[in-house]
Amino acid sequence: MNWADRFEWVFRSLSSYRLRSLLTILGFAVGIASVTLLSALGEGMRQFIMNEFTQFGSRIIAITPGKTETFGFGGLLNTTRPLTLDDAIQLKSLRAVEHVVPVVFGTGQIESVNRSRYTDIAAVGPQAAKAWKIDVAQGRFLPDDNIQQPRAYAVLGSELKKELFGNKGALGEIVRIAQTRFRVIGVMESKGEFLGTNLDDLIYIPAQKGLQLFNRNSLMEIDVFYYENISSHDIAELVKRKLIERHGMEDFTLITQDAMLDSMDDILQIVKVAAAGLGSIALLVGGVGILTIFSITVTERKQEIGLLRALGFTSIQLRNLFLYEAIALAIFGGLLGYSLILLPSVVAHYLFPDFPIELELSVLILALLVSAIIGVIAGLKPAIDASKLPPIEALRDE
Repeated sequence: MNWADRFEWVFRSLSSYRLRSLLTILGFAVGIASVTLLSALGEGMRQFIMNEFTQFGSRIIAITPGKTETFGFGGLLNTTRPLTLDDAIQLKSLRAVEHVVPVVFGTGQIESVNRSRYTDIAAVGPQAAKAWKIDVAQGRFLPDDNIQQPRAYAVLGSELKKELFGNKGALGEIVRIAQTRFRVIGVMESKGEFLGTNLDDLIYIPAQKGLQLFNRNSLMEIDVFYYENISSHDIAELVKRKLIERHGMEDFTLITQDAMLDSMDDILQIVKVAAAGLGSIALLVGGVGILTIFSITVTERKQEIGLLRALGFTSIQLRNLFLYEAIALAIFGGLLGYSLILLPSVVAHYLFPDFPIELELSVLILALLVSAIIGVIAGLKPAIDASKLPPIEALRDE
């Protein structure tokens, strides 16, 4: 019996029980679609989050005030001392440091001549635009003034500019924040959102003005951007030593972008695998379906089995024919499952264009291979049972 005859026999066997074969194929199709789609969503979520966190670069160390330390007998010591603009100035002098951005965030009412808007305020240093890779559409960003005594300048996000000034020019105009006047010297290009914050609806003012505006004695954060020729560990040690030298103790917390991204990537990989694991349950259900159907098939096709044995088919040949059927059902189910993915993928692409759905080729191949293996395992026992039927008793069966 050549391979062409085997294929024809499998095709005729499956077409003889169309409804049963279709239901089995659908079971596997749902399983394959679930595994690949959930895996694609997990990978898409991983890439989306990683891209969100790296859009401002990956060579970043974030310094925040305060550090919690644990001592013996369960004691905790929480030290909170201010991070100052002088700290930011000193950190800029370190080798391999490219940019230093002092940061104070808050919210407030921004008023122009005829309009006002309640929005987020980013009080930052003059290097923020270059460090965060945001471009100016009109005018310029905050100038490199004396960081302790900056001029009252402001730069508007693109959306905030439209809300306050409409189609009129904003450069040179005055805006007020809590009765403090700021002259607009720039408008930023559209940047979109970052972790739920609309960057186009921000107003940028000098960090010192932010400290005064929000009545703070400490920066919320200092972002240190470093060159490629040094590792994150080495630059973190330099930053730590410099701040300990200034503060007399380690009363701050360092978070490197590399460490944060590595931890986040590990977590997202687990989420991705867990999502694919949930989808694989449907594949196992499909395998149980094949096992059930083929167990029934062996009973229903006893005469066919007896005739094949009488014609000289060996037990191994007969077993293999049933296995081919099981594998064919699993593979057809896998191919149908791939087609079921296309519609939700296209719909999701139009509904959520910024969220990538990554259909990985390796996952597609692995899912199809797993479905074939499940088909073999599920069809193995019924195939062996069929091959062991005595031909005379099988022919007598009615």
